Amino acid sequence: MVSEAAIITNGMNARQPRLEIEYCTQCRWLMRAAWICQEMLTTFQAELGEVALIPGTGGVFEVRLDGATIFSRASEGRFPESKELKKAIRDRIAPERDLGHSDR
Repeated sequence: MVSEAAIITNGMNARQPRLEIEYCTQCRWLMRAAWICQEMLTTFQAELGEVALIPGTGGVFEVRLDGATIFSRASEGRFPESKELKKAIRDRIAPERDLGHSDR
């Protein structure tokens, strides 16, 4: 459960940490973004406060945690692997957490 202190951000009721997945609607990447969303919510069900799917255009596919970009298709030239996203998120919000097979 998320504490009340973790809910208040910038005067708005936003749960922290907040994961954002911005995807291109022109490229029809909603299903890919939704799958990543499901993977992260399943893995970090107690640690994530919120996951947002953000429609975009122009080939965008970015994953941000509390506003910081942890993966950008534009800079990497590819889509993220679930395993690498899980490690990046874990390292920031739950460094002591064992990810099982994703850590190998």
